[in-house]
Amino acid sequence: MRSLFLVPMMLAAAMTLPRAAAKPIEIEVKSELVPVRPLKTGEFSWAPEIAPKGKVIVVIDLAGQLAHVYRDGHEIGRATVSTGKSGQETPPGVFTILEKKISHYSSSYGLAPMPFMQRLSWDGVALHGGRNPGAPASHGCVRLPDAFAQALYWTTAIGDIVVVASRWDSSAPEPVVEEMSPAEIRLENVG
Repeated sequence: MRSLFLVPMMLAAAMTLPRAAAKPIEIEVKSELVPVRPLKTGEFSWAPEIAPKGKVIVVIDLAGQLAHVYRDGHEIGRATVSTGKSGQETPPGVFTILEKKISHYSSSYGLAPMPFMQRLSWDGVALHGGRNPGAPASHGCVRLPDAFAQALYWTTAIGDIVVVASRWDSSAPEPVVEEMSPAEIRLENVG
């Protein structure tokens, strides 16, 4: 396990949703993982013991190519990711986990393996384990380091929230989710 320490932080973030009529929810970040050095391609930090229980929310930072996993407002995981390449970008927005499969194969891309798949949309966006070259390279999915994908799979539930943000900075007043209509999000009203 990597050495890390926690930085207390609070954030009531305004987000945007892909579709109208969303109930407001609040993302409250109480603490974050701070790795002893920046993560290299394919690396991750995982410390679920920091918050053993509570609501899980996953934030994907498209600009930073990072995943952040929060439970009860505490960051319990952070990983490098590979999102959609040019022309097949991962869409920003607020999603819920619709389906989970330990062993899944892409019906669109030559039965490519998608281990520990967590579906975010019915048109081809999912979180899953896979090759992580340190830059956008997928067909729109979010590729996670394999061991992180497995740990995340066993931590989340169908219906949990995944925010795909163009940029994510938990200390900023608002994470950026572009090309969507504005809506305020408060976590306590979801689910």
